[in-house]
Amino acid sequence: MLLTIIQREITIALRKPAEILNPLWFFLLVITMFPLLMGPNPELLSKIASGTAWVAAVLSALLSFERLFRDDYLDGSLEQLMLLPTGLAQIALAKVIAHWLLTGLPLILLSPITAILLSLDTHVWFALVLTLLLGTPILSCLGAIGVALTVGLRKGGTLLSLLVLPLFLPVLIFAASILEASLLNLSYSGHLAILGAMLAMALTLTPFAIAGALRISLQ
Repeated sequence: MLLTIIQREITIALRKPAEILNPLWFFLLVITMFPLLMGPNPELLSKIASGTAWVAAVLSALLSFERLFRDDYLDGSLEQLMLLPTGLAQIALAKVIAHWLLTGLPLILLSPITAILLSLDTHVWFALVLTLLLGTPILSCLGAIGVALTVGLRKGGTLLSLLVLPLFLPVLIFAASILEASLLNLSYSGHLAILGAMLAMALTLTPFAIAGALRISLQ
């Protein structure tokens, strides 16, 4: 059932490619603007690269969150999904995984372009890939909680940002520390392990929080 729901979400999303491409274009635009504004200074770009890449990733994620449950809520299929014998938490996990495959994974695939634009060395780029690989699924998990709480509101975009941005701070802090350590050629295995533990906790606990938020929103 998990794979069936993931396949369903991907099929529906591919029918509206603009909703998938818009966050990716936004990510690339932000990454492209920083070198243009800061000038062709590789040392300066490498210092701000970590913050730039992750700010762009967070903002592009915010653009993609709203569609996570919106279409299902509007056409009534969300209520039908809640009636399935499969637990609502498992359905929520499937939708989060599908969301990451459509939004988080492409950011990782675009990371070589990011490395070129921000003048990143190979080892720093590798650290960026690791942080995106562990951090973007956490963003999808936490963002889904905010979407589930605001799915019934007409203009919940602003409230969604206020709800989820504070939750993103630990991910941003550890991702930035990993990239800073890679710039200084220091070991970052400890920070990476903490980020991995945060991902494990998010995948384990947030589906139940999403399920509870959806039940509250649909009451």
